[in-house]
Amino acid sequence: MNDDEIINLFLKRDENGIIELSTKYHPYCYKIAWNLLANREDAEECLNDTWFSVWSQIPPTHPSVLAHFCGRITRNLSIDRLRKKFAGKRPDVHMTDVMEEMEQLNVTYTVEEQLAEKELMETINRFLEEMSPKDRNIFVRRYWFLDPVSAISKRHHMSAGSVKMNLYRNRKKLLKLLEKEGGRI
Repeated sequence: MNDDEIINLFLKRDENGIIELSTKYHPYCYKIAWNLLANREDAEECLNDTWFSVWSQIPPTHPSVLAHFCGRITRNLSIDRLRKKFAGKRPDVHMTDVMEEMEQLNVTYTVEEQLAEKELMETINRFLEEMSPKDRNIFVRRYWFLDPVSAISKRHHMSAGSVKMNLYRNRKKLLKLLEKEGGRI
């Protein structure tokens, strides 16, 4: 079933939409949840929460890309679950590294200057399109799928240090672009 058909089931409030959504996007969303949570039960619970959240948001939301919509919900729910899990505890080193790297991109905007989500997405997409396919894959694997540096280095036959340097340079480029587009630190 294609995305438009699944969305139409949701718009009609047909519960078969949840079954079709889960069938189509379970592997994709599970990978996102697993990379963050590293626990089968937590990942599955997060997916159930994702399906419920999608059900709650469509309508009124009508996502243009269902995979991205589900992926973003899964990722945010997984991060929330991770924060609760490690509240007051020392988090996993891998997750600490990822969160610290992502905080470097924490650009804030005043109300007057705030970019609409669509504009921000266009800026990030433009940034990704200008990258080489290899750099783009490294960046997305790290910051969307939250793959460990060791897995990325193995995938690209690079040293961990080279992957870290690649990520550092590209974070700096993205930060510079976001600042240029109107954000300030």
